[in-house]
Amino acid sequence: MSAVTDAKVTYGIWGMVLGAGIAMTIGFGWGGWTTSGSTEKLAQQAVAANQASICVAQFMKSPNHATKVKELMGTESYNRSDIIERDGWDRMPGQDKANWGVSSACVAGIEALIKTGA
Repeated sequence: MSAVTDAKVTYGIWGMVLGAGIAMTIGFGWGGWTTSGSTEKLAQQAVAANQASICVAQFMKSPNHATKVKELMGTESYNRSDIIERDGWDRMPGQDKANWGVSSACVAGIEALIKTGA
């Protein structure tokens, strides 16, 4: 090959490499592309948020709701999730143990409802 052809091939390969790098940077940074790991994490967060909202609804609809609200609000904030876990509000039907973070998210939801007067 001639020197001109070698230069064209070299520049062409570098152009493809840089173009692919730029496309990936834009795609993952701003284009909404995700890896399987980040997609799995988002799915787990969505499930936990959904379970937390179910936990709040179960707590608020309980027959002894007023007593439980007094107990919850009379407890230090860092121990409130223990009450939710103890009474099983954070577990979904068929679960022996709740997903991590559901009880604390449930407490935050209950506190928000109490503050708004709902």
